[in-house]
Amino acid sequence: MNLAIIGLQWGDEGKGKIVDLLAKDYNYIVRYQGGNNAGHTVDVDGFEFVFHLLPSGVLHPKKIGVISDGVVINPKELLKEMALLEEKGITPNLYISLGCHLIMPYHIFIDGVIEKNQKIGTTMRGIGPAYIDRVGRCGIRMADLLDEKLFVEKLELNLLQKEYILKEEFKQEEIRSEYLSLFERIKPYLVDTRAVLNKAIADSEPILFEGAQGTLLDIGFGTYPYVTSSHTTVGGISVGTGIPANRISEIMGVIKAYTTRVGEGPFPTELKEDTGENLRMKGREYGATTGRPRRCGWLDLVAARYATEVNGVNSLVITKLDVLSDLPKIKVCTEYRMNGKPCEFQPWISDWSEIEPVYIEFPGWCRDIGNIKEYSELPMEARDYLEAIEGVLGVKISLVSVGARRDQTIKL
Repeated sequence: MNLAIIGLQWGDEGKGKIVDLLAKDYNYIVRYQGGNNAGHTVDVDGFEFVFHLLPSGVLHPKKIGVISDGVVINPKELLKEMALLEEKGITPNLYISLGCHLIMPYHIFIDGVIEKNQKIGTTMRGIGPAYIDRVGRCGIRMADLLDEKLFVEKLELNLLQKEYILKEEFKQEEIRSEYLSLFERIKPYLVDTRAVLNKAIADSEPILFEGAQGTLLDIGFGTYPYVTSSHTTVGGISVGTGIPANRISEIMGVIKAYTTRVGEGPFPTELKEDTGENLRMKGREYGATTGRPRRCGWLDLVAARYATEVNGVNSLVITKLDVLSDLPKIKVCTEYRMNGKPCEFQPWISDWSEIEPVYIEFPGWCRDIGNIKEYSELPMEARDYLEAIEGVLGVKISLVSVGARRDQTIKL
């Protein structure tokens, strides 16, 4: 069975923990999009690991992590991440696609210039400009560094094309020397990942696909322009790996028990008063990549229903249910209204300030649930809350996370 784990909100749903939890049952764990703008945090035996490029499942011995074609890579950051694991005695089994595009130093510079003028809320890691070059057919791939002459020609062309914005900030020889040196350290991991994964499928080896960010940040189906630069939906798997869509057996959608968002953009259920701040503090809602405080709000099931449909989700994971445990009342948005009329989530809505969220209210359970192991042991109020989510989304919940550790997970 090949499983896709997809975030159904604006990212930060807790996918890293779920990937880590389930990776033991899969031979390959695959990142298929994004770059080091992602941040997946995993807590294992009191040690916290934060992944930006490496698949979260590499903590399991003998499992193979794959960074496939759809990912853009900053080689310096990748090697830094690998070194941090090795310091803790973990040497990841890793394959990296020759087709991955590189984040170059000038991409990071350009990202800062764009953000200064456009105010999207990017992490300014160079991901967007790297994808721009990929689509513009002037990007530099891992495979291009196999031929130094070709690499130098492409680098020269890129610096010439971007001269108007770079203003002599970057020297060709310095970049050439640095990237060829970094490439020598990465070269042992480079393979045709498309061929590897298709052979694994032919041999009936199970694969887990790990998405970065969330559906509502998808470049096509998210709250554009306040989105990331890649396809974060299940459709991104095929275009990012070369795996046919019909090889994905199950699509598991991950939802936080409330909603968060980092950076700019619409957020209909945002709480700007004490309740939102309490959620941020108790849920430790600070970006794993940038450290920025996340905006917090009530669970938005209108947006989640949209994300469930876009991805064809057939099982749900609810994370951070424990964060709601001290709230006497909990609200859930089940409907949008615009100008007094019902309205569905639509990525092309021009003025989100006109969207009025309609809530239903649930009594809280006001007790610690972090050590509960069985669904039947959850307070009735918590079970009512979860069953309401199932009812609105029309998908069954398979896992509920009640804490950061692997063992703080309830299987249904």
